[in-house]
Amino acid sequence: MKRKKYILVILILLILMFVIKYAFVSEDYKQTENLFDKTPELILNANDLTNAYVKNEENSNKLYAGKIIEVIGIVEETTTLNNRNTIILASEHNSFGVICDINPNFTTEFNQIQKNQKIQVKGICKGFLKDVILLNCSIELKPNE
Repeated sequence: MKRKKYILVILILLILMFVIKYAFVSEDYKQTENLFDKTPELILNANDLTNAYVKNEENSNKLYAGKIIEVIGIVEETTTLNNRNTIILASEHNSFGVICDINPNFTTEFNQIQKNQKIQVKGICKGFLKDVILLNCSIELKPNE
């Protein structure tokens, strides 16, 4: 009887491990999926997105979090910290902006970006942590206007 319980526990643990592994693999895939050809659910500029979160974070999360959004803005800074290409888009709020974690497929475009350049990014909005966070972003360079 104890042997059957032992085998049952091991079987349940194995099944649980496979379920957890599958969930993480699926999430990893979503984070590297190329969003360039995907249709965004919303298109806004960096100021409008930042203002929405500054005014009402809870409502903005309902509107934007987890969705593919396209944001147009001016590059304030680029970084390659922790081997991640990141762009910060400026907003009229000096303390807040939009942090765009760039999909590795867009390294060539990332390397062409200059400060104060107007760009368009498309990514998955994850919410607000002092800045609005966009993950897995594709980049479309726009001529300076």
